[in-house]
Amino acid sequence: MEYYKAGGYHSVTIGDYFHHRYRVVHKLGHGTYSTIWLARDEVSNRYVAVKICTADSNPREENQSTHIDHDLIPTISDIFNIQGPNGNHTCLVTRPARMSLSDAKNGSWISLFQLELMIAVQYIHSQGIVHGDLHRGNILLRLSRDFDELSTEMLYEKYGEPVLEPVNRLDGKEIPPDVPQHGVVPIWLGEASEDVTLPEAKILVSDFGEAFCPTHEQKFESHTPLLVRPPEARFEPTRPLTFSSDIWTLACTIWDIMGQRTLFEGLLTNDDDMTSQQVDLLGPLPSEWLTKWKEIRNKDSKSTHQPSTSSTRSWEDRFEKHMQQSRIREGMPPFESRERDAFISMLRSMLRFRPEDRPSAQQVLESEWMSTCVYLNDPSKQYPPLKPVSHNNGPDTG
Repeated sequence: MEYYKAGGYHSVTIGDYFHHRYRVVHKLGHGTYSTIWLARDEVSNRYVAVKICTADSNPREENQSTHIDHDLIPTISDIFNIQGPNGNHTCLVTRPARMSLSDAKNGSWISLFQLELMIAVQYIHSQGIVHGDLHRGNILLRLSRDFDELSTEMLYEKYGEPVLEPVNRLDGKEIPPDVPQHGVVPIWLGEASEDVTLPEAKILVSDFGEAFCPTHEQKFESHTPLLVRPPEARFEPTRPLTFSSDIWTLACTIWDIMGQRTLFEGLLTNDDDMTSQQVDLLGPLPSEWLTKWKEIRNKDSKSTHQPSTSSTRSWEDRFEKHMQQSRIREGMPPFESRERDAFISMLRSMLRFRPEDRPSAQQVLESEWMSTCVYLNDPSKQYPPLKPVSHNNGPDTG
């Protein structure tokens, strides 16, 4: 509730009516710079997600995702502003989603997720845009087509009515007008992966708040989670980030989806721990990066790890532990050696330390694993045809 203040969140109540068409029926969630609400669009008679940004934020995603038109990317269908006691708030309207892949469990066998993700990133790059924040939490599983057919009453019957938690001040004083009288527990629209049919297993690549166009803007700092953050953000902080930064985070995310666990691990890890893990798996850092790492460590008396120069846990070992064993536990056939080798080869190329050595998104899409092996373990061929992929390689990934 501390974010409900001048420059912060806008206070919303179930039943609020925005922009003469959007009636709030539930809460979807919140982030540092926004709250997100499920609303019924009474013009189109559909459900929408209304993202209400904090008054002091500058929602960059409206500048990027409004220019992207693709079935795998949630288009911003409307933008408007509301004035409240905490300031002026930009509101972005998109289609709602079922859940993020961070919330989905045991769905790693659906190879279509990885293919769709790769197609989406290739398209984003072909439009001259770097996403800048690719991870499982920003990859959404879309809702079924019949979701819009639910009335509000049917929605509440299936998913539950909004749960309101009273807001009280510790000093017992009256709640000010910039703070809601009740907090709303977010609705859970997710389902068990076994209840999601294959035709419904479609993703949306979301959250373009960190996206940028390298030909018009230079960006030097990465805000992706540390576990998937590209190493050049640490070792080359004066060099602008590029499309290749997305390729690194994409590789980590693909592993995360396939194995249902992160490639690099650590709940409370730091930069030094992360570099050590990267070296353990990928081998020595570039010489100038290794020199810089030693300098950083010499200045940090608390550092405990020693720079490594060789890999200590092989890709094959990790694949066996994270991928094969989990499939066997779930009663699914293990990956064949051909697919394993093609998968590891693809990720190795995407996780090269030097950004200029990584493949473009188009090249990844044309890799052996993406172009042929991605269907080997597909238990059904009932997918609708995918849109053709442009063979325009787009901007240079260096």
